[in-house]
Amino acid sequence: MQVLPDLVPDEPLVVFCGLAGAASTKHRDHYYETPGNSFYESLHLSGLSPRRLQPHEDHLVPELGLGLTDLVGHWDPRWVEIDDLAAKCERWQPEWLAFTSKGVAHEASRAMGRRGRPGLGVQDWYVGPAQVYVLPGVSGANQRHDYDGRPNRLSWWRDLAMICGA
Repeated sequence: MQVLPDLVPDEPLVVFCGLAGAASTKHRDHYYETPGNSFYESLHLSGLSPRRLQPHEDHLVPELGLGLTDLVGHWDPRWVEIDDLAAKCERWQPEWLAFTSKGVAHEASRAMGRRGRPGLGVQDWYVGPAQVYVLPGVSGANQRHDYDGRPNRLSWWRDLAMICGA
């Protein structure tokens, strides 16, 4: 399993969290670098980034006051390193922890003993001091046409940007 180094500034407003250890065994050099992934486009179109970054520019995300990390998952037996993520959030003190898919949020909530699957948007639970926000999956494979009652993914990103004052 490959886990990328965290890219988090001092006092981040939002830390975006994906999942490391997913089914893909591909080597990755950068966050959200797979073809068709909408992370950087959504970051820009929501107003959280002044321009559309490319995956190889992921090191610039902390300059925006934002961070990138992964929840590390293991599949046999199935468990995620939620305590490590909570400890990082305690150290970083972000206002928001934004999971970049419902699936990642579900793995985290399940590990914390929460029942049910999280929906999109603001959640009533925290990881460390960070309130949780769930974004629609950014994978190119996520081509749904209904995102919890909304027509597109971007509206959820714009809500997060608005909450953050972007």
